[in-house]
Amino acid sequence: MRIGFALPQFGALAHHPEEVARFARQAEELGAASLWVGDRLLDPVDPTVGYAGADTIPPEFRTALDPFATLATAAAVTERVQLGSNVINAPWYPPAVLARSLTTIDAMSAGRLLVGLGTGWSPEEYEAVNVPMTERGRRLDETLDVLTAWWTANPVEHHGEHWTVPASYIDLKPAARPHPPVYLGGFVPTAFRRVARRADGWLPIAVPPGPFDPQAAVVRPMASIREAAEREGRDPAALDAILRVNPTSTATVEDIATVLARAEEEAGVGHAFVDLIYLAKDVDQALDLAQRILDRAGAS
Repeated sequence: MRIGFALPQFGALAHHPEEVARFARQAEELGAASLWVGDRLLDPVDPTVGYAGADTIPPEFRTALDPFATLATAAAVTERVQLGSNVINAPWYPPAVLARSLTTIDAMSAGRLLVGLGTGWSPEEYEAVNVPMTERGRRLDETLDVLTAWWTANPVEHHGEHWTVPASYIDLKPAARPHPPVYLGGFVPTAFRRVARRADGWLPIAVPPGPFDPQAAVVRPMASIREAAEREGRDPAALDAILRVNPTSTATVEDIATVLARAEEEAGVGHAFVDLIYLAKDVDQALDLAQRILDRAGAS
């Protein structure tokens, strides 16, 4: 299994943004396969919706580095690792601006970008960017339309429900051909159908030390996605999953390694990454945990 890690973007780790480059460089030297960012904007005082089914939002989200700047920093100091987002909340951004940012990072990294997109869950974050949350699904679909055109056509032109791109010459294209792989998050049937129609794969989650059932977490959802992809005339075997392992503060290296092993052996997951936001208080501790996880999981 290829194993990556989240960049030090949130919480205590984010209080030292000058350490992002060191983490990226040393994680690559340790053997990490990929480095990842997420997308959090704010932590409302009185949240309408909590995080991951809770009533509250973790205090770690009160400090958040910009995902594009963080990925660009990692791109500049690494040579091999893939650079992913899990996830960029696509409806927050005008698609032309998002396309420019993603294309720049892909070009800077010589084609190492993995684009993970989603819609988010916080009404307050949508309020802050002045985007109606009720439109998030349609806006994500339209964003995918613009990204496809931006990456594969020249001139680029789009006239949609929410955005317009007048016919324009866009000479900067991704280094990855025909475009960076696009993965989508989400856990409802609508999201699965969108993956089947529009994406290269899906982004499941595991939260050790809680129960992890590879069948329920990965196998059955991917079977549903692949069946839908076949109905759409796509090759179901071409779609895969990249697993996010999001350990809580009580998880151990053994807990994490067990999830990774079961995901590979029982669900056929070939690529996963671990977010150390709740386990590491500084970059040195994060790097030590990364080394221990790689050693214990026997990453190849």
